[in-house]
Amino acid sequence: MIWYKKYAIKELIPFISNTMMTHLGIEITEIGEESITAIMPVTAKVAQPERLLHGGASVVLAESLGSIASHMCVDSTKYQVVGLEINANHVRAVKEGEGNVKGVCEVVHLGRSTHIWSIKIYGPSNKLVCVSRLTVAVLN
Repeated sequence: MIWYKKYAIKELIPFISNTMMTHLGIEITEIGEESITAIMPVTAKVAQPERLLHGGASVVLAESLGSIASHMCVDSTKYQVVGLEINANHVRAVKEGEGNVKGVCEVVHLGRSTHIWSIKIYGPSNKLVCVSRLTVAVLN
């Protein structure tokens, strides 16, 4: 297990309340041994003018998952984690109203001062929609 301690999903709810995650309807659905998963509904809140999932919303989902994952890997009384760099490749469109997308965040590297995460986002038919990589800085 890569987490600083064993987390239950309900423990993370106060941490993410009243953030962009709650505004966009992002919900954490699973915490694995080395991964974290969340869903986001493809509604008007996350659509671009063509009524497709906005690439920026995919990036919000990816960065949210990676940031939470890094937070879960450190003693939060001693360290703060902040996004340093993110990239995203959008490979498939999802239409507004088609359902949820699912983001799965997995560790690539856990260092003392940086963490790197791979986040894959899947559409309602479980086809890859976006692949992202997030680098997080770990600050004292």
